[in-house]
Amino acid sequence: MADFAELRFKEPGMRLLENEHRYLTYLMDEWHALVLDFEKDDMTLEEGREKLKTIRQKLYEFVEPLKNHTDKEEEHFFPVLGTYIGFEQGPLMGIQEEHQEIDGYIGHFFHHTRGNIDLMTLDDMKTIAKDAGEAYEVLTIHFVKEETVLFPMAEKLMKAVDQDELYEKMKTLIS
Repeated sequence: MADFAELRFKEPGMRLLENEHRYLTYLMDEWHALVLDFEKDDMTLEEGREKLKTIRQKLYEFVEPLKNHTDKEEEHFFPVLGTYIGFEQGPLMGIQEEHQEIDGYIGHFFHHTRGNIDLMTLDDMKTIAKDAGEAYEVLTIHFVKEETVLFPMAEKLMKAVDQDELYEKMKTLIS
């Protein structure tokens, strides 16, 4: 796993979510490296097929921990933070829209790889791999937004009792 500095947040709930981001980033880096290979022009058709199959497998393994993480945020973290900052506009609304955007890119990738990859052209594979690349980019920016906007906001605004209850509800494994 990549070297990371110490966790930045002091509240256990925020530390838990931050740590999950690190784990998810580690998993993402495994398939994103293969996605980047599709941007090169030296890949053979057979290499492309093998790489796309590997991306599909790694992305498939990634989806459950991602869903478990986003479910935690949507069921526990966002509702509590929303009582402090509101739900109708602002950062919570944008973050939740990004969850849907991420699901869309990943779903689109799976939709186009559900058939026989061995029948695809290299150009088809390059186009499909872009969906995984877009999911990676949105996720990366999404994590940064949560860690630079939402988590500090939660630590600053939320009462200790809400922080404690939130942690108790969220302290489950994502994989």
